[in-house]
Formats: sequence, C-alpha cells, structure tokens
Amino acid sequence: MDIRKLQRAIVDGLEDVKAQNIVVLNTEHLSPLFERVIIASGTSNRQTKALASSVRETVKGRGLQVMRTEGEDNGEWIIVDCGAAVVHVMQPAIRDYYHLEEIWGGKPVKIKLGSSEVKLVKASEEPAAAPVKTARKGTASKPITAKAAPKPAAKSTAANSGGKKAVPSAAAKKAVAKKAAAGTQAPRKG
Repeated sequence: MDIRKLQRAIVDGLEDVKAQNIVVLNTEHLSPLFERVIIASGTSNRQTKALASSVRETVKGRGLQVMRTEGEDNGEWIIVDCGAAVVHVMQPAIRDYYHLEEIWGGKPVKIKLGSSEVKLVKASEEPAAAPVKTARKGTASKPITAKAAPKPAAKSTAANSGGKKAVPSAAAKKAVAKKAAAGTQAPRKG
C-alpha cells in the first residue's frame, strides 16, 4: 500500500467537510503499528462526525481499507483507523488539552491543502511561552426578571386641578430617570 495515496485520500476527505488545522505526522520511527498520525479539528459534534464519515467514504471510495472507528457516539474525539494511518478528529478544546502533536511529535509531513502549501511545525518548535487554557466556572449572575410595568400616573386636567398645570418636581424627574436606567443592562467587563 502506498502511504502517500492513503494520506492524500484522508486529507481530501477532511477538506471536503472543512476540517481545521490539519496536521500530518510521520510516525514510522515511533510505532510499528502505523506510519502516519493525522490530526484535524471540527467545530462541533456534528462536524466531527461528518469529518469522520467523509474520511471513511473517501478512503473506501479510492479502494483502500478502513479498519474501525471509535468515538462517534459523543463526537468530541473520533479516531478512524485506516491501517497505516490513524486519523484523530477532535474538537479544539479536546485537542488543546491532549496535545497529540507533542505526544506523537515525530516529523511533520508537508502536504498541500486546497491550493496552498502548508508549513507544519514540529512540537519542539512551538513557542514555550504559550498560555495554557483552563476551563473555569462561569460566574453566576442574577437572573433577569421582567418587572411589571409601572402604572401610568393619573393625568391631571385643567378641570381637575382648577386650571393650574401640574409641574413635576425634581425628585419626580430623578425617579423617572432611575426607572429608565434600571431597564438597561450595564456592559460586561472583559
């Protein structure tokens, strides 16, 4: 079996469904089980499942064999075993957490994606000062409840007030301004 033909079929299958950050690693010297590890990201469970399905169909359509697929039930990390190449389709958060590029390190393989050539970076060449993303709990904010609209004040007419016009006091003007401001939310920080 020609590994380049298999690699091209896998990458084409990934590109058909718009995979992101496709990386092909040469692992011939690291494992006797497979020669390539191909890692790609999908933005949602639905896309990762579609990427895995596209890889299977493309590889089989070119007369090559797919051994098995794991992880399609949840869609966060799907592994497609194509014999000489193993494809990891992951969501970005899972990919950042496990750093498979560092584990399999190896030699990146230059491939053409679409119409432009991509330069792949070895794990050892990545910037060491990259911040580590950690999940943090969301801050609980008070639920916004709908307040009942204030009852409109009874309008005074010239007949009711004996011909005098009612002039709102300064305190009444402030109360109206506060109610109007309470209806809008303050911008969130950061």
